Amino acid sequence: MKRYKVAVAVMVINAEDEFLLVKSRRGWEFPGGFIEDEEAIKDAAIREVKEESGINIELMKFLGLEQDIERTTCVFLFKGRPVSGKLTSSYETEDVGYYPLDEVMNMISIEHFKERIFRCLNDEEIPSIITR
Repeated sequence: MKRYKVAVAVMVINAEDEFLLVKSRRGWEFPGGFIEDEEAIKDAAIREVKEESGINIELMKFLGLEQDIERTTCVFLFKGRPVSGKLTSSYETEDVGYYPLDEVMNMISIEHFKERIFRCLNDEEIPSIITR
């Protein structure tokens, strides 16, 4: 029996309506990652953003769930806002920054990450449940 891995991804938007992106081996994306043993999902979202970007956030809203059947992974999506911290890359990220939406769409190369942004911005689709 396969066990699902549980992960988080956070759409962080600052006061200037810019999106926090991190660059990893996969390219540019929202900060996020896998939940650790005995860790609450919301705590994992906050921790992953801090680890990957140096930014402390407040979670604002649950946006949805993405299930990847082939990779046996479920990703919980949240919206957050920065409350403190300084942009800093980490051992997991090559680069980090805030970018306006038009730049974000050109920076992200993985198609389902682009689709994720549109779902996360569309109030009519929140919360969404996507299976792929």
